[in-house]
Order: sequence, then structure tokens, then C-alpha cells
Amino acid sequence: MATGRNGLTYADTGVDIDAGNALVDRIKPAAKATSRPGVMGGLGGFGALFDLKAAGYTDPVLVAATDGVGTKLRIAIDTGHVDTIGVDLVAMCVNDLVCQGAEPLFFLDYFATGKLELVQATRIITGIAKGCADSGCALIGGETAEMPGMYHKGDFDLAGFAVGAMERGGELPAGVAKGDVLLGLASNGVHSNGYSFVRKVVELSGLGWDAASPFGGGSLGEALLTPTRLYVNQALAAIRAGGVHGLAHITGGGLTENPPRVLPKGLACRIDLSAWQLPPVFRWLAETAGMAEAELLKTFNCGIGMMLVVAEDRAEALTALLRDAGETVFLLGTVVEGQGVLYEGRLL
Repeated sequence: MATGRNGLTYADTGVDIDAGNALVDRIKPAAKATSRPGVMGGLGGFGALFDLKAAGYTDPVLVAATDGVGTKLRIAIDTGHVDTIGVDLVAMCVNDLVCQGAEPLFFLDYFATGKLELVQATRIITGIAKGCADSGCALIGGETAEMPGMYHKGDFDLAGFAVGAMERGGELPAGVAKGDVLLGLASNGVHSNGYSFVRKVVELSGLGWDAASPFGGGSLGEALLTPTRLYVNQALAAIRAGGVHGLAHITGGGLTENPPRVLPKGLACRIDLSAWQLPPVFRWLAETAGMAEAELLKTFNCGIGMMLVVAEDRAEALTALLRDAGETVFLLGTVVEGQGVLYEGRLL
């Protein structure tokens, strides 16, 4: 073993263990604020523990989901607006979990970068904690990886892993039948899918991230970083009220590809495109790129972030419940015989 005064250290290679420890200390208050029944211990262990019995479950089935936020990260990195990208990360995971009928219980994140910048990392993980708190799940662990040589200066990557539970027999989709009603919950923008296309459209437009947004919402970069909506609490309330047969999170593949994932063979979703107005961001993207309506529908959420398949005799009551919870609800159509998604009307 070398004993010279100028021996190489891990920090000399670009990995700062002390910075990693400092980050854990900084984010502990944010993580603690997400605590819920079932959490055992805090950050810093080799693993994270969760007590399902303490969370109120007697015969639970676990559900797991993992995701990222795609190239939306590129906009966050290039603009420096990183405070809400963590909300996106959580939303992409927990919105999927609730589609299975599960209550999100806990979340773990993976944050990788070439050089750990404490202020930036703290802002990102504080956003993750906010997403967890707003969806009722605990941030109970994660991994911060400093990997010089793997990422360009300032770049980072994010991934998330969420675990939820339901009592046995509560799995969704279940009971989807002809005549069921389709309810759409409004999105608040692009959410976290299709950003490779979005960035190409911005390039074609000649606009910079700091230019005024052509569709409102401050600068173009800020508008496109609007965080993905969290549908967990509203969806769980609807499930517990009864009559929900299925939910579809409208992510990659848009309205064309996601609803069929909850349908039995031989059934289709008939959707009236005139039931809601296409939000300005999608109209701008479509017009700037000369995008056909069919391509738009299979690429983006087009203003519908979550779709519920509900019993016909429960549609009115569930619509009222969701509106009371602050949702904008659209009657999209019905379940019919057929395959996939059958559109009628045009996007307005």
C-alpha cells in the first residue's frame, strides 16, 4: 500500500463521498415529511423496511412499478428548472400503480450524475419528496450515484420505483363489460411522454427555452416542464366508492394505445373526440410539426391524463365525486364490441 503524501484518493477521480453524505443529511427532513403508517426506520440503512400490517392490510397483494421521465430531463437540465422533475418521476410510477387498484405505499429513487452538485441534487430530491407526500406514499430510500466519465458536465438521470398494495380480490381491471362508461380526467400538459418529439418541434420552431411560450405559461421551457398530474387520491376515492372497473394512465402511446390495456378480448373503447377541447400546447405541437390527428392521438395524452371505465349506473355519482375532488371530468364514450379504440368526431 502506498504511503506517500501524494497518493491518489477517490475524490481525485471525481467521486466525493463526503458530498454524498451531506446530501443524505440535507434530504432527511424532506423524506421524513413523507412518513406514513408502515414506515420503519429512516434513511441510511442498507435497505428500507415497511410494515404492511401497520399500514392496515390483512391479506395484501403487492404491486410494483418503475419508470423515469424520459428526455423531459434534457429540458430541466438545459433550463436549470429542476424543482418539479421529481414530481414527474413519482407521478409516472404511482399513477400506474393506482390503475391496478393499488394504494402507493413507498417510493425509492435512483439519481445518477457525473459530479454531485449538492444544491441541484437537493432541489431534485425535494421535488421527489413533494410528489410522494402529495400521493400519500413514503420516500423510504434510494441511491445517489456519482459516476464521472459516464455523464457530461451538469447532466443527470432519474429513475423511480414504487410499491403499493391492495387487499386480495381488489385487483383492477375487473368486470369491464359492454355498456360501461368512459370518464376522462384532464391532464395539465404533456406530462412526461413524447419529449423527444417535443424537443424536435421546438428545434423546428426556432424558439429558445427562454422565449415566451406560444401557448401560455411563462417561458417555453417553464411551460413544457409543467409537472405530471398526480391522480392517486382521486382515483382511490372513486375505487372505494364502487363501480370502477378499470383505469388507464394515458402515457406513451397516448389515447390510442393505453385504453385497450384494460379491456377484455372482443371489447373496444368508443371515444368521442369532440367531448373535450384539445389544450393549446398540443395544438401548437401539431400545427408546428404538421402532425396528423391520428399521430397526435397515439403520441400524446391530448388533454386526458387518466381514463376510468365505470359501470353505467355509477357514472353520474362517480363524476360528481371526482369533480368534488377538484377534477375536470369528461364523458368520453362507452365500451362497445370491437377491438382497440374507435374514434368518432374530431379534436376541437
